[in-house]
Amino acid sequence: MDPKNTQLRIFFFPFMAQGHTIPAIDMAKLFASRGADVAIITTPLNAPLIAKSINKFDRPGRKIELLIIDFPSVAVGLPDGCESLDLARSPEMFQSFFRATTLLEPQIDQILDHHRPHCLVADTFFPWTTDLAAKYGIPRVVFHGTCFFALCAAASLIANRPYKKVSSDLEPFVIPGLPDEIKLTRSQVPGFLKEEVETDFIKLYWASKEVESRCYGFLINSFYELEPAYADYYRNVLGRRAWHIGPLSLYSNVEEDNVQRGSSSSISEDQCLKWLDSKNPDSVLYVSFGSLASLTNSQLLEIAKGLEGTGQNFIWVVKKAKGDQEEWLPEGFEKRVEGKGLIIRGWAPQVLILDHRSIGGFVTHCGWNSALEGVTAGVPMVTWPNSAEQFYNEKLITDVLQIGVGVGALYWGRAGKDEIKSEAIEKAVNRVMVGEEAEEMRSRAKALGIQARKAIVEGGSSSSDLNAFFKDLRSQI
Repeated sequence: MDPKNTQLRIFFFPFMAQGHTIPAIDMAKLFASRGADVAIITTPLNAPLIAKSINKFDRPGRKIELLIIDFPSVAVGLPDGCESLDLARSPEMFQSFFRATTLLEPQIDQILDHHRPHCLVADTFFPWTTDLAAKYGIPRVVFHGTCFFALCAAASLIANRPYKKVSSDLEPFVIPGLPDEIKLTRSQVPGFLKEEVETDFIKLYWASKEVESRCYGFLINSFYELEPAYADYYRNVLGRRAWHIGPLSLYSNVEEDNVQRGSSSSISEDQCLKWLDSKNPDSVLYVSFGSLASLTNSQLLEIAKGLEGTGQNFIWVVKKAKGDQEEWLPEGFEKRVEGKGLIIRGWAPQVLILDHRSIGGFVTHCGWNSALEGVTAGVPMVTWPNSAEQFYNEKLITDVLQIGVGVGALYWGRAGKDEIKSEAIEKAVNRVMVGEEAEEMRSRAKALGIQARKAIVEGGSSSSDLNAFFKDLRSQI
């Protein structure tokens, strides 16, 4: 059969964490909509969440298959059913979770041997899939779940280690070799780059870097117009074969899907939209720190005071159950902000909220999904990074794109040493919500939002790169 007419069979193997799974589902749906025969490999706990999303993907004869594997929680000392990183509540559980993922190899081996797909798109945290896929002549494509800028910044830090040349944790240094002058401090560099101790996660991280040169290529959830200098740098200077195919969240244009992306929302779409509809354009601040960030009660108290101090309308997403208020909210707070502030406990329909005309700013932890959703919605941001590659993403938003301001986070780490005071929060929020500087940022952000939407239509940069990816893949058949 002519390879040009062969239906591509593509398997996705997303890492078991909301921030990794959601864009992978979007990608699977995108590939299926372009005619690929698609399957997603996942575990029993994660399957219903994925099934709910792919069941809404209604294209004649283009069903997305789910392949279920067992997750070895108990084998590494985790509770039975701990199959998502979001459930790993302590540093020890976090390490054990990553160790468990390395035990999945025999089951993936069986699947590849039995099905022989044309391609395996596996998360960066499954480095062992590169050689496993190669055993069957299957190209392994890496999904990083971050942007070109963060990948370039990380590559420079690994190659040059400039943080070793400063005399203190808070002394700034320039990340060498990048298209822009980007400064970080040693305290903002990811711990896994600096630590001498080999934890399970650190072993996995370096293994993922070691196999990069042997992978078929990289799929990037970004669009060329957002970071052209860094897309070029990644391909031409670092020599990586990569395709930008984002923003992936834009392909989920079914409104119900945008409400239920990830976990079920703790607020109904009607309630949320009714509240937003009652506000003026660009007048509401949206505050959310993602699925993994864990803030202390004292920090939540400072946020509450800062939000109240701004006098702005706000929607604040917190991972707290009703009844926990006494510890983390100032006395009488909810009564005082009634009508101005809406607190959503648990999961929120983020894409739906950000896309609403009344949203004028976004306080974000700078996880890439959230940052890109902010860009796509054309909203300026207050950046509050904490872990992973979030400090790099902050620099893209504040220094390169100039569509946000930092709240003053200085320390990388899951628990976070930063205790940002209400005055700093209030000041940063006002900078993105009111005044000339805010208007300039909003104007730049809205222009990027328009470019994001153009990128995914036929002839746009991401649509063209996706076509190039399929063409490249067919050349391997």
